[in-house]
Amino acid sequence: VQLVESGGGLVQPGGSLRLSCAASGFTFSSYAMRWYRQAPGQERELVARISGGGGITNYADSVKGRFTISRDNTKSTVYLQMNSLKPEDTALYYCYALIRALEYWGQGTLVTVSS
Repeated sequence: VQLVESGGGLVQPGGSLRLSCAASGFTFSSYAMRWYRQAPGQERELVARISGGGGITNYADSVKGRFTISRDNTKSTVYLQMNSLKPEDTALYYCYALIRALEYWGQGTLVTVSS
């Protein structure tokens, strides 16, 4: 199993970024996917989750209405569209999958929101 994130970077407050997570090594459409983030000095927190088929999504209260999780099962890729970014969204963002009771994490992609 491999999860590879991309799309992070430096953005001004109010801006947008789209993160991608390319997955391989498992039947992607059979598993829910999650995005987590970890800010400096803070615990890792769940940002968003999407079901295997993409029909069910859940979000942390802090990102509801601003972030959208989606997936393309033909490309084995999950996305996180982040709009109206705030400085407090600055964090390392990780892709996550729980497959047959084993946890898999990507290496993370850094998002910095600053003017």
